[in-house]
Amino acid sequence: MPSDRPIFVVGCPRSGTTMLQLMLHAHPRIALPPENRFVLPAYTRRHDFGDLTVAGNRRKLGDWIVAERAFGDLGLDPGHVVEEVVAAPPTLGSALGAVLRAYAAKFGKPRWGDKRPAYLRHLDVIQKLFPDAQIINIVRDGRDCVASLKEVPWRQRGFGELVDFWARAADETRRAARRLDPATYHQVRYEDLVRDPEPALRAMCDFLDEDYDPAMARPGEQARVAVPEYKVWHKLTHGEVTTERVQSWRTRLTPDEIRMCEAAFGHRLVQFGYELSGTPVPGPRDRARYAWHAASYRLAPAKRAIVDAKGRLRPRGAEAPVAARLTSRQVAG
Repeated sequence: MPSDRPIFVVGCPRSGTTMLQLMLHAHPRIALPPENRFVLPAYTRRHDFGDLTVAGNRRKLGDWIVAERAFGDLGLDPGHVVEEVVAAPPTLGSALGAVLRAYAAKFGKPRWGDKRPAYLRHLDVIQKLFPDAQIINIVRDGRDCVASLKEVPWRQRGFGELVDFWARAADETRRAARRLDPATYHQVRYEDLVRDPEPALRAMCDFLDEDYDPAMARPGEQARVAVPEYKVWHKLTHGEVTTERVQSWRTRLTPDEIRMCEAAFGHRLVQFGYELSGTPVPGPRDRARYAWHAASYRLAPAKRAIVDAKGRLRPRGAEAPVAARLTSRQVAG
């Protein structure tokens, strides 16, 4: 029986998640939408929607989803989606999955899922909502990610915070690789994917229990019309899979910025197979200057646990089930 497990693409921001989404979307059986902003907020606010065994509460949830700003990028009829949510099994994961499934149905494809870099920090939530989810994590040289983040105008952040994005993502990646089984989690390097797409995509298809399709290595041909995020990717790559930005950090970062990156996460780069630049080893002052980065990503899981604990304290009695009941594995439990 062909697999119907949902597929989630994750990674550090600017690591190639959009390119990978478009590659997977080019497969004849897989449809992945542009980034949405309702899955994680819906989980955080899950108690606000009330008992989802009540159809009126499911309708309230559906109305909230279609009112979210990013919903329009899906190109779906809001009224139809609300009815799909109402008709879905009475769990939060089912409601959210019904929206993603409706996007796949728009293209006549049976497999659905989602892409968002932020999911890497919330894989526990994704697994609660979609217990049979398959996770594909794309990893890129942290210096290239930071160089790209630095040039994104809507990220008005200090350089140190951009460095911390990748350091935190690297730690979440290592944690996921240890915790998740090979049938659930697959990791691919951006550099391997762009240098020789076919072997990397074939390995990905083996993981997904799908046949490889050559269209996956030419994602621009389908995504040009079908996926709004193609516009972003096309602007950067002219619609082609290219190695142009591999090691572009050498010209896009200053020597001091390179030193800052390697001081904060140099040992992680080595663990992922990247070579250091050979710049002078940071001295005590440099290490002290960047030490706060380590503290920030170490505190992040504790902060998330506090937020989730507050959410659990709101309802009385047992927590309502959130797991989706849409795919064959989900229904079988």
